Amino acid sequence: MKKFIYDEMMVHVGVCTNKNPQNVLIISSDADGFVNEMKKHNDIAYKVVSDINGLRDAEDASCDVIISELEADAAALAHYNRALKEDGLLVTTIPSLDAVDENKRIMEILGKYTKIIMPFHVGGDRFSLLASKEYHPTADIILQRTDMLDGLEYYNCDVHPAAFAMGNNVRKEYLGIIKN
Repeated sequence: MKKFIYDEMMVHVGVCTNKNPQNVLIISSDADGFVNEMKKHNDIAYKVVSDINGLRDAEDASCDVIISELEADAAALAHYNRALKEDGLLVTTIPSLDAVDENKRIMEILGKYTKIIMPFHVGGDRFSLLASKEYHPTADIILQRTDMLDGLEYYNCDVHPAAFAMGNNVRKEYLGIIKN
């Protein structure tokens, strides 16, 4: 898998779904690719932390978007919720769509905090989750923001909603868990 696809999808799907993102928190031990993508959004402030301690230090209701590569355990999920604004959203990695039990556990916890939980394709055989308190990733995509981005190699306004398309096998496996 080409890393630029992963970086673009992790950043732009969340940033281009939130109506007015002002503050983005990136949680990654290797955030250079995410930072390069965030620089394409001149008007959005972002902060990078490398671990759960950085997430714990985030102020309550201070983030519009959180992009995370942390393992999603119950403690981290509670911190995400605390740090997100009322209309905030989280983009987080998941092990694989085949890790059904683990993903269902993560989605059930996120379901206590968010209205929308949807897996999406981030390149190769990798998937992530978008969990949103307000905005739907295919209905609320900000087309003007996606069309105005320069320097993208993969992401665009057509790829964004297509990343959320799932086969019937996935729909069946996650029936009642995915919230869209």
